[in-house]
Amino acid sequence: MAAVRKVPMRKCVGCNEKKEKKELIRILRTPEGEVVLDESGRSNGRGAYICRDADCLAKARKNRGLGRSLGIEIPDEVYERLEKEMSGLEQ
Repeated sequence: MAAVRKVPMRKCVGCNEKKEKKELIRILRTPEGEVVLDESGRSNGRGAYICRDADCLAKARKNRGLGRSLGIEIPDEVYERLEKEMSGLEQ
């Protein structure tokens, strides 16, 4: 009899829906305080998860969910850079 594997679930900081970890993108605050996309999902630092959707990033920006999850104030330049990186991932 095979063991049933538990699927890791994470909550999107934009839409607040729980989804499988594979479906979400991890945004990372590095130990140096920089905010970057974590494509591997395994880098060191404080992470927050968001859907692969520009609408969820806009919601996270509006409700400040991303900054609250990472524990820092996020400037507009970082959101603009994240939008560009996310649009690059979709293609």
